[in-house]
Amino acid sequence: MKVKTITCHEVYNVGASLQAYALEKYLQELGHEVEIIDYKPDYLVAYKLLGIDNPIYNRPVLRELYQLAKLPGRIKRRYGKRKKEFDRFTQKYLSVTPKRYKSNEELKKDLPEADIFFAGSDQIWNTLFNNGKDPAFYLDFAPKSAIRASYAASFATEDIVEKYKSKVREWLNNLNYISVRESSGVEIAKKLTNKEVVQVLDPVFLLNREKWKRLEKKLPVSEPYVLIYDFDNNKNLYKFAFDLAQKNGWKVYSFLKNNMCDRSFENEGPEAFLWLIHHAKFVVSNSFHATAFSIIYQKQFVVFNRKEAINTRMRDLVLQLGMSSCIVHEHMSVDVVNIGYDAVQKKLNKEIIKSKQYIEKVLESKK
Repeated sequence: MKVKTITCHEVYNVGASLQAYALEKYLQELGHEVEIIDYKPDYLVAYKLLGIDNPIYNRPVLRELYQLAKLPGRIKRRYGKRKKEFDRFTQKYLSVTPKRYKSNEELKKDLPEADIFFAGSDQIWNTLFNNGKDPAFYLDFAPKSAIRASYAASFATEDIVEKYKSKVREWLNNLNYISVRESSGVEIAKKLTNKEVVQVLDPVFLLNREKWKRLEKKLPVSEPYVLIYDFDNNKNLYKFAFDLAQKNGWKVYSFLKNNMCDRSFENEGPEAFLWLIHHAKFVVSNSFHATAFSIIYQKQFVVFNRKEAINTRMRDLVLQLGMSSCIVHEHMSVDVVNIGYDAVQKKLNKEIIKSKQYIEKVLESKK
């Protein structure tokens, strides 16, 4: 069958790229013809040369001066190694539609052909972001003749913004099947629709460790290290990582730019991220997908809360697998964490089966 997926697949974030690949790859392995809809509205366009990031500068003269000051750095990033690494990953691994769409209306006017449409995964329904308010990510454009399903869609928060609830309710009720990634998402969706709502795992868990290892980009690293993946410049996170490294005689590496660490890999892409997680002695992050891949590779890890109200993603995952000890509490000792993966893997295997059964149910409904 022809299957189309829609997600935030090209936003230059490793988790977004890897989850998009995972769902596509798993559906292809089931024997289906799969493409990711190349959906790129203006709010998802990265590495713009022009634009105002902060509205206080959006005034005559000041606007032009601001953009002129920002231009050299933007040019450097747009043509830099990091973007090239992500673009190469997309070209090599993601099967996207030949046409790029910029709005829900464009999708309706020139509909991508498919028997089944999947919306997901990741934070496509987060109403703190523009994509959570975009009907395209609820498959509003898809025809009634096709099966419309979500897979592991994430609201990412405990609740959604009140003023968007009526529209989200309308969009959810147009879906044939609904699955979400977090238990909190189940509760949100159940309040908005009478349909069955299934909790499934993020797509990255649909592929096993050996398949992810084949994608890794080997890096010239031979020393033991703690890997940091931090989006908040969290001082407690860094203290934990450096205390742990000092105690064990390890180095401290960061996937994002950080001058305090022994090495940073800010110019690398998804394949190097996989290698760094796989070979780390310990992972310290506030990232959902760093948490997910730490579990896939059976690493010792901890997860810190984010400043943004999107912590349900990490919390629900580790609680679902009985790993509450991985959630960092204030002044937590580096000696506390010692994950025994036998019990975790048993729970994970059950959830993987449940997730695959949901996909099978959606696919079978079209036969």
